[in-house]
Amino acid sequence: MEALTYTELMQNIADLRKSYERAELNEEASHADPMKQFEQWLHEAIAAKVPEPNAMTLASVGSNLRPSTRVVLIKGFDAQGIVWYTNYASRKGQEIAGNPFAALQFHWVELERVVRIEGVVEKVSDKESDDYFHSRPLDSRIGAWASPQSQVIGGRSVLVANAARYGAQFLLNPPRPPHWGGYRLKPDHWEFWQGRKSRLHDRLSYRLMNLPDKQEMLWIRERLAP
Repeated sequence: MEALTYTELMQNIADLRKSYERAELNEEASHADPMKQFEQWLHEAIAAKVPEPNAMTLASVGSNLRPSTRVVLIKGFDAQGIVWYTNYASRKGQEIAGNPFAALQFHWVELERVVRIEGVVEKVSDKESDDYFHSRPLDSRIGAWASPQSQVIGGRSVLVANAARYGAQFLLNPPRPPHWGGYRLKPDHWEFWQGRKSRLHDRLSYRLMNLPDKQEMLWIRERLAP
């Protein structure tokens, strides 16, 4: 198969289109609590066997105001928020330390669905991080020690040598590194996107509103134009 010219490639990209017709999302059938809606959609993504339904894009902003994204894996969620684990000294860790506001996005292509989540990030407790770390495979626990995440290294041999060194040092019981643990994003904004025909997509937004007279927070659900 011959390679496309640049002009042909650009034309092919411009002509890529898809009609979204799998499902709909309306106010009557959706949950008033966005976490319940997320739980339902995540369950449906897992049941549908979409590739890596737990993968989510994490966006953070550094002190230079430049945004950056990367894919991480959700490892838990509850009424408090969405949890993942990583290296605190990584680029994302440093950006979150300087600016705790971040965003997450799930894209389940096969279901024609997107979930966007915004909020404030905090570290999970040491116990939560310890419990999850010790549930990981041994190679992954050694890898948390071996990789100086986001730093420039001379080659893959650095990682291999580090893994061998820490493997010999810790054997079958590596402790959790002090630079590694969990984060929890506490949502104050959600958006659920369901693809629809003719680009008239369904978008339901949930924003957290403070009700001073009732001394409580309430989720306000609104429809957004596609």
